[in-house]
Amino acid sequence: MTEHAEGCLRVGQLAPDFSATAVVDQAFKVIKLSDYRGQYVVLFFYPLDFTFVCPTEIAAFSDRCEEFKALHAQILAVSVDSEFAHLAWVQTERKAGGVGDLNYPLISDLKKEVSAAYNVLDPEAGVALRGLFIIDREGIVQHATINNLAFGRNVDETLRVLQAIQHVQSNPNEVCPVDWQPGDKTMVPDPVKSKDFFADTPG
Repeated sequence: MTEHAEGCLRVGQLAPDFSATAVVDQAFKVIKLSDYRGQYVVLFFYPLDFTFVCPTEIAAFSDRCEEFKALHAQILAVSVDSEFAHLAWVQTERKAGGVGDLNYPLISDLKKEVSAAYNVLDPEAGVALRGLFIIDREGIVQHATINNLAFGRNVDETLRVLQAIQHVQSNPNEVCPVDWQPGDKTMVPDPVKSKDFFADTPG
């Protein structure tokens, strides 16, 4: 079951809570988004198990999971498959089209309620588009992207955005300019003080 937000979900809004069955360490477990309140959540949707682009994304996020954990972030992946399909996919080796053991939960959205709540459901195809949401410790959506079905996402960019969110939340008087990476110079959002940043900008 999900808690539906009014209208289309936008950044700055409370992420719709949900309770759903997931595959965790090859076992079924009911989890809620609200279980992770107090830490960051990277919630991403993908179309279907046993397809083509999907396993590359699932595996890539799993392989980099420790980097997200170091930033106090939990990864959660969602598709409209059943928990039984998820389990079969996890129990299939990568070289055979599966994903193998994963370092984060795979959530079943068989009734398509979670995908609908996050406005990523493609009703014609009956699957979720490649939506990705970064939710902060208070449960607020800070970042949202949606890819069409045929192309995958970038783990490095997801990490970069997560780090930028954490930086500005820890330093509320600063903002992060284009392509900001940890350690780069930030900007003070003030007509006078911002000149310090622009004075050091080439061109």
